[in-house]
Amino acid sequence: MSQKLSVVIPTLNAEQVLPSTLESLMEGVFAGVIGDLVIVDGGSNDATLDIAQEVGAIFFETKPSRGGQIFAGVSACKCDWVLILHADSRLSQGWAELIPAAPDPERAYYFQLQFDAIGFAAWWVAKWANLRSKIFALPYGDQGILIHKSLLASVGGYPTASLMEDVILARKLGRRLTALPITITTSAEKYNAQGWLHRGFRNLALLFQFLLGATPEALYKKYYS
Repeated sequence: MSQKLSVVIPTLNAEQVLPSTLESLMEGVFAGVIGDLVIVDGGSNDATLDIAQEVGAIFFETKPSRGGQIFAGVSACKCDWVLILHADSRLSQGWAELIPAAPDPERAYYFQLQFDAIGFAAWWVAKWANLRSKIFALPYGDQGILIHKSLLASVGGYPTASLMEDVILARKLGRRLTALPITITTSAEKYNAQGWLHRGFRNLALLFQFLLGATPEALYKKYYS
Protein backbone atom coordinates (compact mmCIF):
# COMPACT_ATOMS: atom_id res chain seq x y z
CA MET A 1 0.00 0.00 0.00
CA SER A 2 1.51 3.29 -1.11
CA GLN A 3 0.07 5.27 1.80
CA LYS A 4 -0.33 4.51 5.47
CA LEU A 5 -3.52 3.42 7.16
CA SER A 6 -4.99 3.78 10.63
CA VAL A 7 -6.23 0.75 12.55
CA VAL A 8 -9.34 0.99 14.74
CA ILE A 9 -10.19 -1.77 17.23
CA PRO A 10 -13.23 -1.60 19.57
CA THR A 11 -12.68 -3.53 22.79
CA LEU A 12 -14.51 -4.75 25.87
CA ASN A 13 -12.65 -7.06 28.25
CA ALA A 14 -10.44 -8.24 25.39
CA GLU A 15 -7.28 -9.23 27.28
CA GLN A 16 -7.49 -12.85 26.11
CA VAL A 17 -7.82 -12.11 22.38
CA LEU A 18 -6.31 -8.67 21.79
CA PRO A 19 -2.62 -9.72 21.96
CA SER A 20 -3.01 -12.14 19.03
CA THR A 21 -4.80 -9.52 16.94
CA LEU A 22 -2.07 -6.98 17.67
CA GLU A 23 0.64 -9.53 16.90
CA SER A 24 -0.87 -10.08 13.47
CA LEU A 25 -0.60 -6.34 12.81
CA MET A 26 3.12 -6.16 13.53
CA GLU A 27 4.15 -6.94 9.97
CA GLY A 28 2.18 -3.88 8.89
CA VAL A 29 4.14 -1.77 11.35
CA PHE A 30 7.48 -3.13 10.11
CA ALA A 31 6.42 -2.63 6.48
CA GLY A 32 5.46 0.99 7.16
CA VAL A 33 1.82 0.32 6.27
CA ILE A 34 0.29 1.21 9.65
CA GLY A 35 0.44 4.86 10.65
CA ASP A 36 -1.43 4.70 13.96
CA LEU A 37 -3.49 2.37 16.12
CA VAL A 38 -6.67 3.50 17.87
CA ILE A 39 -8.26 1.29 20.52
CA VAL A 40 -11.66 2.42 21.78
CA ASP A 41 -12.82 0.64 24.90
CA GLY A 42 -16.34 0.16 26.18
CA GLY A 43 -15.44 -0.01 29.87
CA SER A 44 -13.19 -3.03 30.38
CA ASN A 45 -12.30 -4.19 33.88
CA ASP A 46 -9.45 -6.45 32.79
CA ALA A 47 -5.98 -5.77 31.37
CA THR A 48 -7.15 -4.35 28.02
CA LEU A 49 -5.90 -0.85 28.92
CA ASP A 50 -2.49 -2.17 29.93
CA ILE A 51 -2.13 -4.06 26.65
CA ALA A 52 -3.09 -0.97 24.64
CA GLN A 53 -0.61 1.18 26.51
CA GLU A 54 2.19 -1.35 26.04
CA VAL A 55 1.91 -1.13 22.24
CA GLY A 56 1.57 2.66 22.21
CA ALA A 57 -2.00 2.78 20.94
CA ILE A 58 -4.23 5.83 21.12
CA PHE A 59 -6.68 4.68 23.79
CA PHE A 60 -9.90 6.14 25.14
CA GLU A 61 -13.22 4.97 26.52
CA THR A 62 -16.80 5.47 25.35
CA LYS A 63 -20.14 3.88 26.13
CA PRO A 64 -20.15 0.13 25.39
CA SER A 65 -21.49 0.06 21.82
CA ARG A 66 -19.31 -1.41 19.09
CA GLY A 67 -20.72 0.88 16.42
CA GLY A 68 -20.34 3.94 18.63
CA GLN A 69 -16.83 2.91 19.63
CA ILE A 70 -15.77 2.49 16.00
CA PHE A 71 -17.34 5.82 15.05
CA ALA A 72 -15.34 7.53 17.78
CA GLY A 73 -12.19 5.66 16.78
CA VAL A 74 -12.44 6.71 13.14
CA SER A 75 -12.77 10.33 14.27
CA ALA A 76 -9.42 10.01 16.08
CA CYS A 77 -7.54 8.44 13.14
CA LYS A 78 -4.66 10.35 11.57
CA CYS A 79 -4.63 8.56 8.20
CA ASP A 80 -7.14 8.74 5.34
CA TRP A 81 -7.41 4.97 5.02
CA VAL A 82 -8.92 3.13 8.00
CA LEU A 83 -8.70 -0.58 8.78
CA ILE A 84 -11.43 -1.61 11.22
CA LEU A 85 -10.94 -4.91 13.07
CA HIS A 86 -12.73 -6.71 15.87
CA ALA A 87 -10.53 -7.44 18.88
CA ASP A 88 -10.76 -11.21 18.26
CA SER A 89 -10.10 -11.16 14.51
CA ARG A 90 -6.51 -11.46 13.31
CA LEU A 91 -5.10 -11.10 9.82
CA SER A 92 -3.14 -13.91 8.21
CA GLN A 93 0.61 -13.78 7.70
CA GLY A 94 1.58 -11.82 4.61
CA TRP A 95 -1.48 -9.55 4.67
CA ALA A 96 0.56 -6.34 4.41
CA GLU A 97 1.98 -7.44 1.05
CA LEU A 98 -1.47 -8.32 -0.32
CA ILE A 99 -3.11 -4.97 0.39
CA PRO A 100 -3.43 -3.18 -2.99
CA ALA A 101 -0.63 -0.67 -3.57
CA ALA A 102 -3.17 1.90 -4.72
CA PRO A 103 -6.61 0.91 -3.37
CA ASP A 104 -9.61 2.65 -4.90
CA PRO A 105 -10.96 5.27 -2.45
CA GLU A 106 -14.43 4.72 -3.94
CA ARG A 107 -14.40 1.08 -2.85
CA ALA A 108 -14.28 -0.67 0.54
CA TYR A 109 -12.45 -3.94 1.11
CA TYR A 110 -13.05 -6.93 3.38
CA PHE A 111 -11.27 -10.24 4.11
CA GLN A 112 -11.95 -13.98 3.78
CA LEU A 113 -13.29 -15.41 7.04
CA GLN A 114 -12.18 -18.52 8.88
CA PHE A 115 -12.54 -19.59 12.52
CA ASP A 116 -9.90 -20.65 15.02
CA ALA A 117 -11.57 -24.05 15.19
CA ILE A 118 -11.46 -27.24 13.16
CA GLY A 119 -14.31 -29.41 11.96
CA PHE A 120 -17.12 -29.31 9.43
CA ALA A 121 -19.28 -26.81 11.34
CA ALA A 122 -16.53 -24.20 11.52
CA TRP A 123 -15.69 -24.73 7.85
CA TRP A 124 -19.33 -24.48 6.77
CA VAL A 125 -20.17 -21.33 8.75
CA ALA A 126 -17.09 -19.59 7.37
CA LYS A 127 -17.90 -20.81 3.84
CA TRP A 128 -21.43 -19.43 4.15
CA ALA A 129 -20.12 -16.10 5.45
CA ASN A 130 -17.79 -15.73 2.48
CA LEU A 131 -20.54 -16.74 0.03
CA ARG A 132 -23.00 -14.33 1.65
CA SER A 133 -20.46 -11.56 1.35
CA LYS A 134 -19.80 -12.30 -2.33
CA ILE A 135 -23.38 -12.87 -3.45
CA PHE A 136 -25.22 -10.33 -1.32
CA ALA A 137 -22.39 -7.83 -0.62
CA LEU A 138 -22.97 -8.43 3.09
CA PRO A 139 -19.75 -9.03 5.03
CA TYR A 140 -19.99 -8.82 8.82
CA GLY A 141 -17.67 -6.90 11.10
CA ASP A 142 -15.58 -9.94 12.00
CA GLN A 143 -14.40 -9.96 8.37
CA GLY A 144 -12.79 -6.57 8.87
CA ILE A 145 -13.11 -3.58 6.57
CA LEU A 146 -10.59 -1.28 4.89
CA ILE A 147 -12.22 1.98 3.85
CA HIS A 148 -11.24 5.54 2.94
CA LYS A 149 -12.54 8.25 5.25
CA SER A 150 -14.13 10.11 2.34
CA LEU A 151 -16.21 7.07 1.34
CA LEU A 152 -17.20 6.44 4.93
CA ALA A 153 -18.26 10.08 5.32
CA SER A 154 -20.29 9.91 2.09
CA VAL A 155 -22.50 7.17 3.58
CA GLY A 156 -22.97 9.02 6.87
CA GLY A 157 -20.00 7.70 8.83
CA TYR A 158 -19.75 4.43 10.70
CA PRO A 159 -23.22 3.49 12.05
CA THR A 160 -23.58 3.89 15.82
CA ALA A 161 -26.45 1.40 16.15
CA SER A 162 -26.32 -0.91 19.18
CA LEU A 163 -26.46 -3.98 16.91
CA MET A 164 -26.32 -4.67 13.16
CA GLU A 165 -23.97 -1.74 12.66
CA ASP A 166 -21.92 -3.81 10.22
CA VAL A 167 -25.01 -4.82 8.24
CA ILE A 168 -26.18 -1.21 8.05
CA LEU A 169 -22.82 -0.13 6.66
CA ALA A 170 -22.66 -3.02 4.18
CA ARG A 171 -26.11 -2.18 2.82
CA LYS A 172 -25.07 1.43 2.32
CA LEU A 173 -21.89 0.43 0.51
CA GLY A 174 -23.47 -2.31 -1.60
CA ARG A 175 -21.40 -3.40 -4.60
CA ARG A 176 -18.63 -1.02 -3.65
CA LEU A 177 -17.52 -3.78 -1.26
CA THR A 178 -14.64 -5.86 -2.62
CA ALA A 179 -13.10 -9.06 -1.24
CA LEU A 180 -9.34 -9.22 -0.74
CA PRO A 181 -7.39 -12.50 -1.01
CA ILE A 182 -6.42 -12.26 2.65
CA THR A 183 -7.68 -14.57 5.38
CA ILE A 184 -8.92 -13.21 8.68
CA THR A 185 -9.27 -15.67 11.57
CA THR A 186 -11.90 -14.91 14.18
CA SER A 187 -12.71 -16.49 17.52
CA ALA A 188 -15.11 -19.43 17.63
CA GLU A 189 -15.69 -19.03 21.39
CA LYS A 190 -19.37 -18.03 21.16
CA TYR A 191 -20.12 -20.79 18.66
CA ASN A 192 -18.39 -23.37 20.83
CA ALA A 193 -20.25 -22.17 23.91
CA GLN A 194 -23.72 -21.93 22.34
CA GLY A 195 -23.45 -24.63 19.70
CA TRP A 196 -22.69 -24.03 16.03
CA LEU A 197 -26.20 -24.82 14.81
CA HIS A 198 -27.92 -22.79 17.52
CA ARG A 199 -25.63 -19.79 17.15
CA GLY A 200 -25.75 -19.85 13.36
CA PHE A 201 -29.54 -20.08 13.23
CA ARG A 202 -29.90 -17.33 15.83
CA ASN A 203 -27.67 -15.00 13.84
CA LEU A 204 -29.62 -15.73 10.66
CA ALA A 205 -32.95 -15.17 12.44
CA LEU A 206 -31.77 -11.80 13.79
CA LEU A 207 -30.64 -10.77 10.31
CA PHE A 208 -34.02 -11.64 8.81
CA GLN A 209 -35.82 -9.73 11.57
CA PHE A 210 -33.62 -6.69 10.93
CA LEU A 211 -34.18 -6.81 7.17
CA LEU A 212 -37.91 -7.05 7.83
CA GLY A 213 -37.88 -3.88 9.90
CA ALA A 214 -36.93 -4.74 13.49
CA THR A 215 -34.88 -2.03 15.17
CA PRO A 216 -31.29 -2.62 16.30
CA GLU A 217 -32.34 -1.72 19.85
CA ALA A 218 -35.01 -4.43 19.93
CA LEU A 219 -32.64 -6.98 18.44
CA TYR A 220 -29.92 -6.02 20.92
CA LYS A 221 -32.19 -7.09 23.79
CA LYS A 222 -32.83 -10.45 22.09
CA TYR A 223 -29.15 -10.95 21.24
CA TYR A 224 -27.99 -10.50 24.82
CA SER A 225 -31.00 -12.04 26.57
